[in-house]
Amino acid sequence: MTGRAVFWPLFFAAVLAAWAALWAMAAEPRALAVAGIDWAALCRTGAGGTAFPALLAMWAVMAAAMMAPAAAPALAAWADLPPPAGGAGGMAALAGGYLAVWAAAAAGFAAVQWGLGRAGLVASDGRSLSPWLTAGLFLTAGAWQVSGLRAACLRRCRSPFALMLARWRPGGPAPFGIGLRLGRDCLACCWALMLLAAAGGMASLIWMGLATVLVVAEKLPIGRHLTRPLGAALVAAGLVAGGVALGAGA
Repeated sequence: MTGRAVFWPLFFAAVLAAWAALWAMAAEPRALAVAGIDWAALCRTGAGGTAFPALLAMWAVMAAAMMAPAAAPALAAWADLPPPAGGAGGMAALAGGYLAVWAAAAAGFAAVQWGLGRAGLVASDGRSLSPWLTAGLFLTAGAWQVSGLRAACLRRCRSPFALMLARWRPGGPAPFGIGLRLGRDCLACCWALMLLAAAGGMASLIWMGLATVLVVAEKLPIGRHLTRPLGAALVAAGLVAGGVALGAGA
């Protein structure tokens, strides 16, 4: 049995499980109240500052649900390498390195949201309570979307096979290390879009789904036609939010 046949069903099952957990947290948090753990805290972070581990767990699940699909093209490229690198074990190690970067990033995102909650800038479900914060998030994401540094990282994300050919040798280095490099480039591309979750809150599954589609599409050939229009749309949304803030005297 090939690595693809073993790996892909498990990979997509894990992605679906992460999305199911997000849906459950957003739709009915009490459904997850098992094993004596208050899982409702995963999507209802109090503005006064609730347990950081619960917030970290929520961000880790969200990062896995949104960013694991973006690794699919790189994993498919790795599977085309000669055995044994292209086997299920190598693909799992590559995915592990990639997701390790996003797990570390989840801690940073959780810390940001926790701090904003303590400052009274986000609601208990993660929604922005400040139109200025919302405007700043959209403007930051739009500016980063069209920046030269992001473009360089995105080029590497779109051509993972070049990195693999440059780094892979029979017997080493470990695919986990290559996964770390791929995850680093992906984080550099997508961190601003992930922070926009703070504007819509944990309950905004529509935004999370749309962001996931955009992140995956940008890594495909069609993505070259999406980058600048998306950046313009984000800047426009930021300007609208800023106008709302000015009009409300916030």
